[in-house]
Amino acid sequence: MIENQKIKPAMVIGPLGEPLTVASLPSPDTTRWVVRRKAEVVAAVNGGLLSIDEVCARYNLTLEEFASWQRAVDRSGMQGLRVTRIQHYRDLYERQLKY
Repeated sequence: MIENQKIKPAMVIGPLGEPLTVASLPSPDTTRWVVRRKAEVVAAVNGGLLSIDEVCARYNLTLEEFASWQRAVDRSGMQGLRVTRIQHYRDLYERQLKY
């Protein structure tokens, strides 16, 4: 393993442009996952602040659940994380793939 891969940043830029640290991430006992909290966790993983395994253990998430958040952010940004509009964004993404 390359030694640089063990180094983690002290902070990353969050989805709203604010600095995120491990201390400023949502609490490990979070049960109500709003869009902003999901986006912060995805940004922490994408920035290298936490690994996927650490996030799944810390927040008691399945790998599939976290992967769905990551896909939603990649496809539609923060709006893709809205549970009430998930079908709309899924249809929009599928239409974009066709054309």
